[in-house]
Amino acid sequence: MKTLGEKTPNLSPTSTETTIAPPKFEVIHDDWNKPLTFEELEAIDAAFDAATTTITTKSTRISSVSSSSVDDTTDETRPRTRRRLPDSIRLSNGDSGLTRSPGSFALTPCRTNSGFRQANVKLKYPAMNFGGRIVYCRTIEEVEEATLQICKLLEAKKCELGRAILGLDLEWKPSFVHGIPQGIAAVMQICGDMTHCYVLHIFHSGIPHSLQSLLEDSSSIKVGVGIDNDAVKLFHDYKVSIKSVQDLSVMANQKLGGVSKQWSLSSLVETLTCKQLLKPKNIRLGNWETDILSKPQLKYAATDAFASWYLYEVLKSFPDLSVTENQHST
Repeated sequence: MKTLGEKTPNLSPTSTETTIAPPKFEVIHDDWNKPLTFEELEAIDAAFDAATTTITTKSTRISSVSSSSVDDTTDETRPRTRRRLPDSIRLSNGDSGLTRSPGSFALTPCRTNSGFRQANVKLKYPAMNFGGRIVYCRTIEEVEEATLQICKLLEAKKCELGRAILGLDLEWKPSFVHGIPQGIAAVMQICGDMTHCYVLHIFHSGIPHSLQSLLEDSSSIKVGVGIDNDAVKLFHDYKVSIKSVQDLSVMANQKLGGVSKQWSLSSLVETLTCKQLLKPKNIRLGNWETDILSKPQLKYAATDAFASWYLYEVLKSFPDLSVTENQHST
C-alpha cells in the first residue's frame, strides 16, 4: 500500500547550468478551523482595543474634548471582560468536547449562513479537504490488507459507539460517445473516521473475498449520496452486493425539513459545514482506469468518502422532524 505525501529522492542529473527544480507535491491541509493559540487571541484583543481607541479618539475630537480626557474615557469605556468568540471559532478550539486529528476540523454543523441564503447572497466558503492519511491500494494483497484494517476499525467503533459507519463512493470512466457504454466501477473509496481513507483501485485488483464480506456485512452502515445507485452498479459490474446502505439525501430531508429535494454531496457539505466540496471536471470525468491514480485523483476520491462519513455524523446529531412534531403535538 502506498500513502499520499511520501517524499521521493531527487534523481535529476547533475548539470553545470542553473536549473529550476520541479515543484514537490505537498498535501494541503485546510486550517480554516485550526485552533487559535493564546497568543493569537491576545493579538485579536489588541487589534480590537486599538480600533476602539481610534474610534473613541475621533469621536472625542469632534466634540472638542481635550486629549487628556480622551485617555481617561478610553480607559473607562474599554471592555474589561473577554468577548465571546463566534461558535465557528469557539467550538473548533475544543469547547465541543470532540477530539480532532491534525489537519481536520471539528464536527460542528454550520448554522451561520441561513440569513445570507434568505437574502440570496452567494458566499464563497473554504474548501473541504481530508486531513488524514490516504491509503492507496491497487493489488489484491494491498486491498486485503486495507480490508483487514477497516474491519479492525469497525470493531473498535462498535465497542465504543455501538455502531459502525463507513462513507463509501465509487468512481468509473465516463463515456462521451453515443453507443459506447461507461466503464465498470474502477475505484472504491472508503472512510470510517478522520484519520484514514482507503482508495481501492478495484479496476486492477478486483474485489477479493474479504472485501466482498465487508460490503455484504449488514452490521455496518454504508453511507453516501445516491449510494443505492452505486450499489446497483457494483452488483452489475462485479456481482457483489452492498448491504445496509443509507442515502444521505433521504436522511437530510428527514432531518432538515422543508420542501423535499434531491440533495447533492456538494450542496449538503455547503449547507451543513459552511465549506465547499471541489468537483473539478478534469478529475471527476477523468480516466479512473489509468494504471496509477494521480495525487489529485487520490485527494478527490478520499475527500468524497470522508465527506459522506462526516455528513452522516452531523445529520445524526439532528432530531427526526417526525419525532419532534409528535412531541410538540402532545
